[in-house]
Amino acid sequence: MSIVALSIDAILPALEAIGVSIGTTQSTDNQTLITMIFLGLGFGQLIFGPLSDSMGRKPIIYIGFGVFVFASFLCVLAPNLEIMIIGRILQGIGLSAPRTISIAMVRDSFSGDYMAKIMSFIVAIFILVPVVAPALGKLLLDNFGWRAIFNSQLAFGAIIMIWLWKRQPETLDTKNKIRVSKNLFINGLKDFFKFKSSVAFTLISGFITGSFMVYLSASQDIFQNQYGMVEEFPYIFAALAISVGFATFLNGTFVLKYGMYAMVRAFMIAFTGIPILYLAFFYGEPNPNIYVLVSFFGIQFFSIGFLFGNLRSLAMQPLGHIAGIGAAINGFVSTIMAVPIATYIGSFIKKTASPLFMGFLICGCASLLILAILKKVNKTDSLSRT
Repeated sequence: MSIVALSIDAILPALEAIGVSIGTTQSTDNQTLITMIFLGLGFGQLIFGPLSDSMGRKPIIYIGFGVFVFASFLCVLAPNLEIMIIGRILQGIGLSAPRTISIAMVRDSFSGDYMAKIMSFIVAIFILVPVVAPALGKLLLDNFGWRAIFNSQLAFGAIIMIWLWKRQPETLDTKNKIRVSKNLFINGLKDFFKFKSSVAFTLISGFITGSFMVYLSASQDIFQNQYGMVEEFPYIFAALAISVGFATFLNGTFVLKYGMYAMVRAFMIAFTGIPILYLAFFYGEPNPNIYVLVSFFGIQFFSIGFLFGNLRSLAMQPLGHIAGIGAAINGFVSTIMAVPIATYIGSFIKKTASPLFMGFLICGCASLLILAILKKVNKTDSLSRT
């Protein structure tokens, strides 16, 4: 999963240099290099997830990495924005295999709150990559040019593939293999929609991922252009990533004590309340002092750290018999929701960071509404059974 984070975050300091090289001048065009990889991640999961339920987890990861290698070379050789976008979409499609199937492998091996604990530790490692990725990208950019960033991703990915081959056993039990057929995905989709909780927590994941994706795509513009902190940007980005990673790490302990649902409910309220406070002070005003902005971001992302692993685990809990397809649908829906959310909200971020916090607020309110509806539906179903 960390290859995904590296492919997204390492190029952030190089967006302007890449834009100059491929002939773009608008910062919004450069942001598409971030959002488009998510588009590929979304669609690729629909291919690789179901196939992993039939062919096994590890072979599909190798195939996905092969697509990623081809796409990376396409990005390195891209003469214009259009080819670069195609390369980024293909990178996302290739990386969707290790990203999705990693989650399926966790569900193959664990369940319940303990699954959330394992997922939290995995996401913590996943989050640690953004701590170093922008600094690594800046180092490579300054010394070797932006193309070296893509080459470093290939080297990192190759090491991980060798590690996977040597150290990770296949997790798909032969008795759970599903025969490949034209109805493989359709049957899995019907099965997925039988579980209201899986649908609800997948939708919430889409809103949370979308709001966070706005930050990922706009952070370079906010810190480098609005605040003029070009050299400091990788370190600010790293500090905020630590906030998410620390919360995710703590969640591995707290989730066993309080449970996944209680953790999600509490931190969804916090996630929604923080932007209300920010907008009450700064809506319609110029950006606040950088320390104030980073403090609000840090608290916001601390809340997000308690949501990522738990939301995915809650969605996957009933889907152990179709873990590959379940992880694919969960990832596809949440990602495809996130891309237009990020693109739309990101288009408003021109002079201040306030639209980003407005996006946090809207996504948080929508998520709390879904939680309330799910609670009401579950209560109605419980009463009807009695």
